[in-house]
Amino acid sequence: MSTAVVEYCGEQFPLGAGARFSIGREADLTIDDNPYLHRRFLLVYHQNALWWLSNLGTHLSVSVSAGDGFTATLGPGAQMPLVYGVSTIVFTAGPTTYELSVHTPQPTVGAVTGPAMISGTTTQGVPMLTESQKLLIVVLAEEILRRDGTGASSIPSSAQAAGRLGWSITKFNRKLDNVCDKLDQLGVSGMRAGGGRLATNRRAKLVEYAVASRIVSRADLPMIDAEAARNQVS
Repeated sequence: MSTAVVEYCGEQFPLGAGARFSIGREADLTIDDNPYLHRRFLLVYHQNALWWLSNLGTHLSVSVSAGDGFTATLGPGAQMPLVYGVSTIVFTAGPTTYELSVHTPQPTVGAVTGPAMISGTTTQGVPMLTESQKLLIVVLAEEILRRDGTGASSIPSSAQAAGRLGWSITKFNRKLDNVCDKLDQLGVSGMRAGGGRLATNRRAKLVEYAVASRIVSRADLPMIDAEAARNQVS
């Protein structure tokens, strides 16, 4: 059958063949009144016996993960077929990161490893992170990793995240700079603004990329309390 299901915050939206289902601030699925979010941002539609995801926006990108390690970045104006059974979609608008999933029938391809870019740019690599660099990402992504299902998550400030770990703000920002530099060199968007300056919303973009590409997972959450306890003792 050609039925698909969009799932957001525990609510399911079944779609029949030929459907065109928009997602955004004022759409078939209105996910938030966030002014940074396009009114109609994403479109899930059925065409040529396949389900597709289209980015209708002009400045926001979407991270799509599926299968065993497949990750793609869908840039403004781009589209891609959803052929993996379950596709997880993560994107950031302003200070908020959103997650939803699309379930499509009868996957037509097997698992693919390694992230890709569906926007005419180069393929991204998988970063090698030190334990402290991974810990920094985990604490920034803590809320989205702890949450059951899909929905919206706020990203902590650098001061809040540093305090959660028992780090100084100087140490936290230095490690954040290092992680963003590493990802920027791999071609991950959103790490730097124009002229090579560090992007103001890089924490949110970092979480978006790390969750979608599965660099961090719920299994990593105990690292936070272990680090906090270690720093309290010291």
